[in-house]
Amino acid sequence: MEAAYKFGPYKIDAREVFHSTPLSYAMVNLRPLLPVCPKREVKRFADLSSNEISDLWVTAKEVGIRLEQYHKASSLTFAIQDGPQAGQTVPHVHIHVIPRKKGDFEKNDEIYDAIDVKERELKEKLDLDIERKDRTMEEMAHEANEYRGLFS
Repeated sequence: MEAAYKFGPYKIDAREVFHSTPLSYAMVNLRPLLPVCPKREVKRFADLSSNEISDLWVTAKEVGIRLEQYHKASSLTFAIQDGPQAGQTVPHVHIHVIPRKKGDFEKNDEIYDAIDVKERELKEKLDLDIERKDRTMEEMAHEANEYRGLFS
């Protein structure tokens, strides 16, 4: 595993990364939205190569399958915000992989509005680790290590 990854302007510690392929990686972060990113820093989806697109989606699929089972969810939302007017806050292509449960939103499409709300509100709405506050590196590394075990 690499010593560090880039997520737009941010350095991501390798301990936050729980799955990696030659072209993509999946990580935990401060939000319960688990990003799957190309290793190459690319701002817009159209700028990815065909190989990067394929790898990114196959990786998102594999991550989704395992996280859906792990969180005892029944569905998944995959979301890309491609550019600042689409709500992209980190200028690096990424797919949000969000395990979903029946009744987590009154209307299913409310998830897209919720992606933009504060961390605490979203955690409560998705019922993912409700009691968890902002996490330390050690806490994120522990979570990533648990997810890493899903790929062994």
